[in-house]
Amino acid sequence: MKSLITEEQRSQLIANGRARATGQNLDPQPVVKLFTPDAHASWLLAALDPEDGDTAYGLRDLGLGMPEEGTVRLSELATIVGPLKQPVERDLYFVPTRTLSEYTRLAQRNGSIID
Repeated sequence: MKSLITEEQRSQLIANGRARATGQNLDPQPVVKLFTPDAHASWLLAALDPEDGDTAYGLRDLGLGMPEEGTVRLSELATIVGPLKQPVERDLYFVPTRTLSEYTRLAQRNGSIID
């Protein structure tokens, strides 16, 4: 099974997750963008639970016009396939330009994640 995130991204996500778990006021830029090429869903992930290494926190956009911050398990994302049987992929060209809260504010105003 192909990994959704690189080891470098995992390290950064866990570092952000540790800061979040200790109550630090953290508003990082997303580390990775995942998406379904055939189902209009996207996830901008900013932190990973350092205890389980599977529960990610970020902005979720399931293509329903109601993006929100929350958690998702990487193991669950790895099992998702869209209507054309395409799996979730990592956006290899994603370079964050805003903090997670700014992406969230814009996505909620526009009804979807915008780059």
